Amino acid sequence: METLKKIFPLSFQAKDLPQLIIYCLIYLVAGIILGFVIGLLTRIPILGYIFALISSLAELYITAGLVILFLYYFKVLK
Repeated sequence: METLKKIFPLSFQAKDLPQLIIYCLIYLVAGIILGFVIGLLTRIPILGYIFALISSLAELYITAGLVILFLYYFKVLK
């Protein structure tokens, strides 16, 4: 559990509903911004594949962070 807290620090900070909404919005806005920036960078011919991989990993991180956020808020994770 300590490893998850180090990797996903925002997911373990929501104590009430407004904080849950704020951290959820942070993850969503970060995903939108990263998706836009990496989407532009994938048009570079040689580096496009690397940025596509980075995009997939960032999307996986954001999805996992949101899932852990909701699981921690609803007291499934302790």
